[in-house]
Amino acid sequence: MEIIFLSILLVIALVGVLSSRSSRFSLKDYFLTSHTLSPWLAGISAMATNNSGYMFIGLIGFTFINGISSLWLMLGWIMGDLLITHFIYPPLLKVAHHSDNVTYASIIAEWAKNKSLIKPIAMISFIFLIIYASAQLAASGKTLMVVMGWDFVWGVLIGGIIVILYTISGGIRASIWTDSIQAIIMTASLIILLIFAVNGLGGIDTIVAKWQKIDGFLKLFPDNDSTLIYQFFSSLSWIIAGIFVISQPHIVVRFLSLKETVDLKSARHYYYFGYIIFYSLAFMAGMIARVYFNDNVLFDPELALPMMAVELLNPFMLGLIVAGIFAATMSTADSMIINCSGNIGIDLMGLKNYAKNKIKIITLIIAVSAILIALIDNANVFSVVVFSWTVLGFIFTPVIIMIALSRKITLKHFYVCSLLALLIFCIKTEFNYFNDIYSGLPPFIFSLLYYQLLLKKSN
Repeated sequence: MEIIFLSILLVIALVGVLSSRSSRFSLKDYFLTSHTLSPWLAGISAMATNNSGYMFIGLIGFTFINGISSLWLMLGWIMGDLLITHFIYPPLLKVAHHSDNVTYASIIAEWAKNKSLIKPIAMISFIFLIIYASAQLAASGKTLMVVMGWDFVWGVLIGGIIVILYTISGGIRASIWTDSIQAIIMTASLIILLIFAVNGLGGIDTIVAKWQKIDGFLKLFPDNDSTLIYQFFSSLSWIIAGIFVISQPHIVVRFLSLKETVDLKSARHYYYFGYIIFYSLAFMAGMIARVYFNDNVLFDPELALPMMAVELLNPFMLGLIVAGIFAATMSTADSMIINCSGNIGIDLMGLKNYAKNKIKIITLIIAVSAILIALIDNANVFSVVVFSWTVLGFIFTPVIIMIALSRKITLKHFYVCSLLALLIFCIKTEFNYFNDIYSGLPPFIFSLLYYQLLLKKSN
């Protein structure tokens, strides 16, 4: 098992390192592949980056607990993503192609025609992306702890060191090429596990019969005393989480790296095709895991998939599953680390030219920081990912929408609105107001109203 696992990780690392041979040794190449990305590679890479350890560990655990009602999270997330990117990506991609900017923060500021926005956007991105990246490495640690009995520390270190090896050598290009390999491994491992699980449980009919015996597991809405209208509205509130995708630099830069703006449509087709398939597989894994463990909810549900794999699979297949989980975590962590290095090196330190050693040292320091955070606080992966995604979402998404609507964003309004939105978010989460409604919805609506009422039309 260990040999298969380590061999697959070695292949991923080699693909990343070898991809650096195509590097053009410029800032635009390190952070945007010099706009040479093909549609299929952009789409598959974005899918792998989005479907991280959150999907393998977090979403499966969430589905394990909530049952079929967790389907709303999937539907809402995909619908919101599809809706907002249709309107935002085309003009944003044009800005990226017609400027010399190479980071998410600088491209957004260029679109807003306000360079003073670069540093605050970069700092906020850095803070929450490094937390996000640490959650991915924590997912790696949890996996090795359950499957191989290794200490949590080793899982975090192995994932972190491999990411360091290829991100330092090839930047975003290495990250994207390894994403393509990781996407295949992620999908194949889930399909294999589901086949073994269904056979082991006696087939689909047996599984459905057992689902029906679990109280509330097949209810379309969460089991509470609220009205049907409220349940439907609260379930659809996950659409806002999908809309927040335009505030996730590690995903957006994949599309900004496209060779031609006309390639965007094809890239999105690849992205959503892979996204829907993988999300569906993860959802089914969570549903089946609940049956496999005989409705036992007295353990960490985020360990459901690796625990099921240990009991079902032979060592060869188990090594593939572990590699799949690692691939999922690394495909997101590497992207965030590279974005964070751009935040620090380009946006905050002001590097103008490609200084190979400086960029690599910054990337190394950020990667080590993410590893240390994961080791210090190995919190619930699902909660950390949703938290980071949500805060970035309700701060940046309203700004981007206003820019698209030709509103003039000022630094003063950005600071005031962001702080007030953060306060609303903290109040909602602390006091559990309307607990079934996605926590990002209230601050998002507030921010839209604030900017709409107080910002002027730009010329």
